[in-house]
Amino acid sequence: MDDVEGHPLLAVYLQRREELVRYFRIRLRSAEAAEDLVQDIYLKIAARPEAGAQDEIGNPGAYLYRLGTNLMLDRIKQQRRTDRREAEWQDSETVTAGGEPVTQTPPADDAADARQRLDRIIATVNSMPPHAREAFRLHKLEGLSHAETARAMGVSRSSVEKHIMASLKLILKRIGR
Repeated sequence: MDDVEGHPLLAVYLQRREELVRYFRIRLRSAEAAEDLVQDIYLKIAARPEAGAQDEIGNPGAYLYRLGTNLMLDRIKQQRRTDRREAEWQDSETVTAGGEPVTQTPPADDAADARQRLDRIIATVNSMPPHAREAFRLHKLEGLSHAETARAMGVSRSSVEKHIMASLKLILKRIGR
């Protein structure tokens, strides 16, 4: 910072830094946000060329306040966009029941439990004898009726019913409710 003399705007910034922090602390209602904003002012003016551009600034103090205000407004706009995106996402992921928000996404542990349970069901179905597995797939997964399943497999309806009952009993025995 020894070369503040070659950078008049930086010199004015250093003189008025505390005033800028107070000014923006009131507007932002946050000491931390004000400090961050004033630091951003510094970064903007430090990035400016040392000569030429400052010569055009008639009132460097007013320039700093205007620069800070513009940065503050940009932050507010960005925060509003972020808040709007968050609200839209929340609206898409939440339904209301009785006036209370209810999320459609299950808690992570419930989802993991359901996945493990599904894996056990799949393993159980895969361990079934071929005819029982085929009857279960056609009826429960493809949605065919007992009669349609019987026709597709070339067996009697009563055989399909027995296979389905045996499959469900095996799943309940191994997995539970």
